[in-house]
Amino acid sequence: MKRFILFIILSQIAVSCGIYSFTGTSIQPDVNTISIYAIENRAMRVNPSLSNTLTEALKDKYRRFTKLQQLVDGGDLMVEGEITSYEVTTTGVTANEVASQNRLTVTIKIIFTDNKHRENSFEKNFVAYKDFPATASLDTEEPKLIPTIIENLVEDIFNGTVANW
Repeated sequence: MKRFILFIILSQIAVSCGIYSFTGTSIQPDVNTISIYAIENRAMRVNPSLSNTLTEALKDKYRRFTKLQQLVDGGDLMVEGEITSYEVTTTGVTANEVASQNRLTVTIKIIFTDNKHRENSFEKNFVAYKDFPATASLDTEEPKLIPTIIENLVEDIFNGTVANW
C-alpha cells in the first residue's frame, strides 16, 4: 500500500512539473502554442491529396495528444516541411528475375523549430514505406498504402518533436 501511495505522489509531481505526461509527451511548461504549416509536395511523382492529408493528420495528432493551442503562425513550436520523395521501387525478385514485390516509399523533410528552447530545434528526414505485390498497380494499391504510410510518418514526426524519442 505504501508503494502505491508513493507511486501516486511521484506521478502527480511528474505531471505537475509539466515536463512529462502519460500521453508520452515531454513538453516544457512554458511552451503553450504550436504552428503546423502545410507540408508542401516537392517530390517528382505527386499524389495530389498527400500534402493536405498529411498536414491535417499532423494537426489532429497534436490536437489529440497535447494541450498545445494551434496557431496559424508564430507558435512556440513550429512544424514545417516538404515531401521530398514519393517513389515505387522493386524489393523482391523471383528466381526468374521478375519483380515479386514493390515498395511505395514517402520521404518528408521536417523543420522543427522550438522558439522557447532552441536546442530542441532540428531539420530531419522522416521515411515510411509499405510493400505491395508487383502484380498489382500503384493506382489500385495506393488507397490501401497511403493511410498506413501517413500514420507511420505522423507518429515518427510527433515522437521526434514532442516526445523526444
